[in-house]
Amino acid sequence: MRHLDAFVATANAAADVAAAVVRPFFRAGVGADLKSDASPVTIADRTAERALRAVLAERFPEHGILGEEFGLENPGASLRWVLDPIDGTRAFITGRPSFGTLIALLDGETPILGIIDQCITGERWLGVAGRETVYTSPYPGRVGGRACAHLADAELSCTSPDMFEADDLAPFARLRAATRRTSWGGDCYAHGLVAIGQIDVVAEATMKIWDWAALVPVVEGAGGRVTDWQGQKLTAASNGQVLSVGDAALLPQAVRALAG
Repeated sequence: MRHLDAFVATANAAADVAAAVVRPFFRAGVGADLKSDASPVTIADRTAERALRAVLAERFPEHGILGEEFGLENPGASLRWVLDPIDGTRAFITGRPSFGTLIALLDGETPILGIIDQCITGERWLGVAGRETVYTSPYPGRVGGRACAHLADAELSCTSPDMFEADDLAPFARLRAATRRTSWGGDCYAHGLVAIGQIDVVAEATMKIWDWAALVPVVEGAGGRVTDWQGQKLTAASNGQVLSVGDAALLPQAVRALAG
């Protein structure tokens, strides 16, 4: 797509603006309101999304924008930005730097660009369809999933068991039993760690499109895969189950374990 580099520049600019908004609120005693689904939201979430929308609308007014906090603009557009200003609000309000800002650009159903930005640690993952993921960080790290041929050797992660519905529990328990070790917490940050070979598998549920759209180009641009729990492409109609693997060889093994 001829405008792809312009989209990348805009996404990076939007991430910079959101980071400047979010950073002063971190560990500043920000209160949280509860949304209708009982998830928390803060002034940082709302202000950051407004800032993201302003940058995107100024540069590409013909594009659609879907954000967690303020819904959908320009629904007929074939190119749509999908935003989660703070993915991991629970981590944010408890002072843990494992949240992130998520910015994705979809062409129809397909994410063609994704950013995971962690404004406190200074880490950013940029994934673009057909290109290798770019990881910018003050810390050591290389792009690429860890070579892990066997699920029994894999590090598994999930944000929280609270995200599971009743029907998710038995499949996740099977996957957990089949892996080496399980760690909890991380939200989108865990998927970024998949892209640099620190975590091998992330399995989560009840995810909305703004929770997963940016993850797909980031993880797949590092050689991994992001699908539903059946190994199928994620779409707006998916049921919220998301599976990320750093080594593509793990995908069929993880799907089999989940299916039992």
